[in-house]
Amino acid sequence: MSVARWIAPTLLLSALAATGGGLALWKYSSVQAAVAAAADQPEPVETVATAVARALQHRASTTAIGTVRALRSISLRNEVAGTVRQVALVPGDVVEAGSVLVALDVSVEQAELRAQEAQAALAQSMLDRTERMSQQRAVSQSDLERSRAERDVALAQIARTRAVIARKTLRAPFRARIGIADVHPGQFLEEGAELTTLQGVDDAAHVDFAVAQQVAAALRSGDTVEVYAGDEAKAVSARIVAIDARIDPATRNATVRARIDGAGQAPAPGASVRVRVPTAIERSAIAIPASALRKGPGGDHVFVLATDAQGQTRAQQRLIQVTAQLGEEVVIESGLAAGEKIAAAGSFKLRDAALVAVAEAPAGAAKSQ
Repeated sequence: MSVARWIAPTLLLSALAATGGGLALWKYSSVQAAVAAAADQPEPVETVATAVARALQHRASTTAIGTVRALRSISLRNEVAGTVRQVALVPGDVVEAGSVLVALDVSVEQAELRAQEAQAALAQSMLDRTERMSQQRAVSQSDLERSRAERDVALAQIARTRAVIARKTLRAPFRARIGIADVHPGQFLEEGAELTTLQGVDDAAHVDFAVAQQVAAALRSGDTVEVYAGDEAKAVSARIVAIDARIDPATRNATVRARIDGAGQAPAPGASVRVRVPTAIERSAIAIPASALRKGPGGDHVFVLATDAQGQTRAQQRLIQVTAQLGEEVVIESGLAAGEKIAAAGSFKLRDAALVAVAEAPAGAAKSQ
């Protein structure tokens, strides 16, 4: 009776063991079949464009926003009140130095001037007569001095009236381009009214920009900066001519002025420009296309293309240190050597040791600065 009790459990355990063994054998066979099938499949190949790292001389820089200013620029205002008699303010026209721009009515002053000239002529005649009489000792010295003073007062009044007439005639102080104006004959102008602006027409222009005090401390008069107007890729060189001696206490920035030589290169006065300011000495660096740069948890990296023992091209991940970006190029401080071939377009598909096929002939990096 006791033997019968053990037969049933033993048979059950044997059945379970046989089932488990069969399942394990089936699983092992499936895995082996999958491995064999994978071994028969070719290794995946990623197609990329390539580039060659190139050497260049690079100078670290920062970018500032600047404003173009004419070498000479004024707001034209009248010094004295009066009625406009003549206007020659055509917006956009270039006028020469000394050209009459606005003339106020001076009829009263001209009448006063004629009367004063007559008075001065009379005073001069009286002085001449008194001097002749003084030589004959017919008049006193005080009479002679009085006649001379009256003549001088008359001449001074003439000079004053002529000065008032000159102040009512506004002339261009230098060769300039006229801004927008709204002045008309017959219009009465209060003293100090703004009539228009005059922008000097010169062979050069200034660019004012602000940089951090640490950057300003390293700059010197004569240093060269690059000026970019709008989206233009071409830079215009400018030479630093002045550095403000005062640091703005609110921003801790210093204002720097650079000069652009060549009127044809300078943007219009008032234009906003980007200014690239050097912050270090020039040194050797490596440039690669921006499309080759990859970013990851470990930092910036590129994929260097190298040939393995079987003669196949594979990607090798290489950490790099980026210094700056110049248009479509990236400047590398360390991690690459000039002449190394790297993956450019399509490098996002790569992983370390991936098999690579080159889509096209190696493309050189962009032009140097």
